[in-house]
Amino acid sequence: MQRLRQRADFLAAATGAKAPVSGFVLQALDRREDGPVRVGFTVSRKVGNAVERNRVRRRLREVVRLSSTARMRPGFDYVLIGRRAALDLPFDRLTEDFDRALGRVHGKSPTATPHAGTR
Repeated sequence: MQRLRQRADFLAAATGAKAPVSGFVLQALDRREDGPVRVGFTVSRKVGNAVERNRVRRRLREVVRLSSTARMRPGFDYVLIGRRAALDLPFDRLTEDFDRALGRVHGKSPTATPHAGTR
């Protein structure tokens, strides 16, 4: 798994499938090539100060690191856009949301609640 670092890659991923959940928005783009999975993280200043933004980013990185890499498809770019709710959500909920969002961007129906944004 590689990290996205170029702005052009983030902009390209924004044109792909989107799956909003309570703690983040997952964007996925099929690069139409047989390459490694690439993942990027972004958290805007609306979320909070630098300490809070970095905490959200660290939590999202850990969710991706611990998730099953079999769910992420080779040749795809994934971008996680952190939301303020990611600061307070239990880590297990973030992990479940990530699995659900992956299923949604790959065309499978959500496995849990029909509207993931409500609680």
